Amino acid sequence: MKETRQKDREPPGPGSPWDEIAPGLWMGGHFWTDPAGELWPVVVGAEFDLVISLFTHPGHGPGPGVEHLVGDMPDAPLTGAQLRTVQRLVRAACAALDSGRTILVRCHSGYNRSGLVVAQCLVERGLVPAPAEAIDLVRRKRSPWALHNETFTEYLTAGLDAAVLLVDLDPLP
Repeated sequence: MKETRQKDREPPGPGSPWDEIAPGLWMGGHFWTDPAGELWPVVVGAEFDLVISLFTHPGHGPGPGVEHLVGDMPDAPLTGAQLRTVQRLVRAACAALDSGRTILVRCHSGYNRSGLVVAQCLVERGLVPAPAEAIDLVRRKRSPWALHNETFTEYLTAGLDAAVLLVDLDPLP
């Protein structure tokens, strides 16, 4: 690919297309950066049974026959409707894991939006005792830059049910 990431840009691009956070639960993005700083596209074929995309880009898959759930949303404060979409996608990921399927949750770089869904899934399935441990696990397995969006970590800490109620009380302009 021709494009190269700026060396001084924060945060740095992920060093891999996707990473396994818990057995069968993967987190990734649409782009990754090699050690030389070159940006590469991530195209998903049939590596996973379910792909959940919180950002989409034409030509990045998944391949035919792979279940694909899309919940396009910003890497910014979310509306109540967007948080309810996150909850729906978390339930879908949990159900897929419970039936032994492999799941990729992805966004642009695989840091924040995908981290929100994956961390909540870890909590709901009881794989970690609390949101703080889910956030830590996501950062250890994917990147220290994962979940650097403080608003998203606040949603996780408060609990998504509470976050939906609070956001609905004070909707975004």
